[in-house]
Amino acid sequence: MKVLKLSAQGLPQSWISLEQAVIHYASDEVRWEVGAQVAVFRGGHNAITGQQSQIVINSIIGTKGVPRINPFMQRPGLTNAKLFARDRNVCAYCGGHFHEEELTREHIIPFAQNGIDTWMNVVTACRPCNHRKSSRTPEQAGMPLLYTPYVPSLWEDFILRNRRILADQMEFLMAHLPQSSRLHG
Repeated sequence: MKVLKLSAQGLPQSWISLEQAVIHYASDEVRWEVGAQVAVFRGGHNAITGQQSQIVINSIIGTKGVPRINPFMQRPGLTNAKLFARDRNVCAYCGGHFHEEELTREHIIPFAQNGIDTWMNVVTACRPCNHRKSSRTPEQAGMPLLYTPYVPSLWEDFILRNRRILADQMEFLMAHLPQSSRLHG
């Protein structure tokens, strides 16, 4: 389970472990919290009162400090898992829906024609379509794209990079997605 760490202004910073979240709480770095309580860590007993210390962890925390991520300069890392999630496991050429093992990262302008490995030059393709297109452009292969590539926003990237998002975390992130996002609905 991961905690969504945000800046005090509410911008996503990282997915952190429960142990990392405890450190933020114990260091008094948590400015605010939302979402469900996901864990309770218990410490020692106070010698005078006998009360046991505890830290309750919420699923979303806003922390002190200046954000290290500028959302307007952020370019999410490109991985096959995130690409397939962006494209909802749908082949850009035949429109079929496939399991990850049956998919490939397809370069619209192939490497053989000086294409590059960027979000705007890749789509999800099934293996047969990728093989059929080969080292040609969609136009050269007579295989038009069914959808266009795009660079995911910071909010989309946080959804794409974590497969086990809690419902309240997903609701928080989805509320900030651009209207054009394929991750809606």
